Amino acid sequence: MSRFIRLRSMRLLSLIGLLACSSMQAAVYTLGEGRLIGSPMHVEVPDNGGSLEELAAQFQVGLYAMLAANPGVDPFLPRPGRTLTIPSQLLLPDVPRKGIVINLAELRLYYFPEGQEIVHVYPIGIGRVGRETPEMETRILSKQPDPVWIPTANTRAEYLARGEVLPERVEAGPDNPLGKFAMRMAYGHGEYLIHGTNKNFGVGLRVSAGCIRLRPDDIAALYAMVPVGTPVRVINQPVLVSQEPDGRRWMEVHQPLSRTQEEYDGDGAPLVLSPQVQAFINFPYTDLDVVDQALLERSGMPVVIGWN
Repeated sequence: MSRFIRLRSMRLLSLIGLLACSSMQAAVYTLGEGRLIGSPMHVEVPDNGGSLEELAAQFQVGLYAMLAANPGVDPFLPRPGRTLTIPSQLLLPDVPRKGIVINLAELRLYYFPEGQEIVHVYPIGIGRVGRETPEMETRILSKQPDPVWIPTANTRAEYLARGEVLPERVEAGPDNPLGKFAMRMAYGHGEYLIHGTNKNFGVGLRVSAGCIRLRPDDIAALYAMVPVGTPVRVINQPVLVSQEPDGRRWMEVHQPLSRTQEEYDGDGAPLVLSPQVQAFINFPYTDLDVVDQALLERSGMPVVIGWN
């Protein structure tokens, strides 16, 4: 895979429209009639020698989203004084606003608290190539504080192929890759979790064995809010579109997930437009030049492509 594609292979998104935002909270957006929430932000890289991951964590976005919104920036040593775009405006996925919604292509989790007109948005890590997180409609089966990690046979085999022997179980503590909190989903045999991590790096990337990974503060907040039985919908929508109440028509494009090692090592997965998205693009008064640019850049940020 080329360096350009590798960098583009690392994106996500979230932040402001905001009721609140800090390094200790998810982005919280007020819901309205349309699906466009938030507004873009710009910040200057501080002169502290920090990485892009540290800045992404401060603004509650994933590393992949930051790289997509700021092509060419050095992820390890962003240049002090450079102005960065925080991808803080987004389109909600085209699904019911209920419970937890995870859009794999966005590397983003949404939580819609029942009876409230807000949504909490979190950057996530998801399954890597060969260990993909499946699309599903399920529910939260159980919640475990201080979870024990019991590696699956597939995970043990993967590590053994690299010359590493995993223990049969890892008790709660700083060496546990599940972090301090885990929520088990009812899909399959219950092998898929929404959990924390003992390493911040990897949130906003495809690095897990299929589970959904959140930063420690994020999983703590989500765990406290979500009751057992909460519905969970996992989708894969790389292209989002919306006609807003003011007549503007928006499109948001993400890099589609590679499904094979050949795609990952090559030019990435092809971007296939659904019939619904194609019909939206073919609507009169669409600026096709803007559409083409959005499909090429795949920045993960919404752009106006026309008016009704």
